[in-house]
Amino acid sequence: MEQEVILSVKNLEVKFDLRGRILHAIRGISLDLYKSESLAIVGESGSGKSVLVKTFMGLLDANGSITGGEILYNGQDLSKFKTEKEWLTVRGKEIAMVLQDPMTSLNPLKTIGFQVCEAIELHQGLKGAEARAAAVSILEDVGISDAENRIHQYPHEFSGGMRQRVVIAIAIACKPKILICDEPTTALDVTIQAQILKLLKDLKAKYNLTTIYITHDLGVVANVADRIAVMYAGDIVEIGKCDEVFYNPRHPYTWALLSSLPQLGIKGENLYSIKGAPPNLFTHIEGDAFAPRNPRALKIDFVRRPPYFDVSPTHKARTWLLDPRAPKVDPPEIIAKLHQGVSGNV
Repeated sequence: MEQEVILSVKNLEVKFDLRGRILHAIRGISLDLYKSESLAIVGESGSGKSVLVKTFMGLLDANGSITGGEILYNGQDLSKFKTEKEWLTVRGKEIAMVLQDPMTSLNPLKTIGFQVCEAIELHQGLKGAEARAAAVSILEDVGISDAENRIHQYPHEFSGGMRQRVVIAIAIACKPKILICDEPTTALDVTIQAQILKLLKDLKAKYNLTTIYITHDLGVVANVADRIAVMYAGDIVEIGKCDEVFYNPRHPYTWALLSSLPQLGIKGENLYSIKGAPPNLFTHIEGDAFAPRNPRALKIDFVRRPPYFDVSPTHKARTWLLDPRAPKVDPPEIIAKLHQGVSGNV
């Protein structure tokens, strides 16, 4: 059965003007988001993950602009939106975002109840006692016990994990169709991370959400994502179902990311790290952007940007290694461990 596309990005280009120099942050991305799915977008810091999803909500910095392509949602092209009034028809009520640092997302001078009620009144049209009752219900849904009393407390009276639950509650209160989670567990310790990811998974089912996770850690999304898009230098270099990307990765950058997982480390040996640095996005990139850091690069990688090659109907990668004319290049040995299940609960 063919899945319903809820949001479609076509050949998107985003540039930033930094003191007269142009930074090419998003380089021709095309991506379909399917209704009710959970998509993870992974990649190193600076790969363009957050910039990409900010274009869905009109949250680009003032010096950033969409210079090409389309973002199709609900019969509209969001890339053509210019005014705050236009964006408010989508932001929050259709597409909401959970940011990575709850302390900067919450107002320290307002009670938790006030901040959740504000979202409910704005997006659900409820007032007074009705809004308060809805706020208590949502806070209970996100796992805050004794919500009746805790709505009178302030953000500093909550732990980091509890503040993140409040931020999620505010996003849910908007009743969005799409929930974007931008590094939602970065500032939290490992046990709390697992709780927040489970919570997001449960809320997705309860509220029939389509979710997007932004992260630099492939291990984090293994249990929550249906599909994974791997980003590098403002481009999606590989995309496929979670199992396909984990157990049959085909792009050398995906190999490198997976090799960096601490879970695959061997006692007594140094953890793998990717050599070199990402390319300078102020300059024009020739060929495959990852080629200078790729020990298995082919000559053509430095000359021509590869197209996408289909690995399966649901899995594709932008690498010349998949061209039928390319020499056979085996992935690193550490990737083979994933096939053998050595990764445990990666």
